[in-house]
Amino acid sequence: MSDELAALGIRTDIHEGYGLALVSVRAGLVVWTDGRCYRWWSGRQSRRTQRWVYAFGPADDPVTTARRIAARYKDLRQHHPLSALLNGTS
Repeated sequence: MSDELAALGIRTDIHEGYGLALVSVRAGLVVWTDGRCYRWWSGRQSRRTQRWVYAFGPADDPVTTARRIAARYKDLRQHHPLSALLNGTS
């Protein structure tokens, strides 16, 4: 899936261990997988429980999953810009 994100112009950093892989995409967007599916925070909270709502994508369809993650990435970039420190402009 990291290759599919790279094809969309999104750089990632991968960390593995304890049966999980974490794909760090951006501040506020970390994707994790157990090999069966990908999970990431959708950007929403449940109205009823106030818990974070997570998005899921099947591990056997990394192209579609990467497109969905890219949409979340775009939303974060538009509505939640990085701090000057993370942008390297401080």
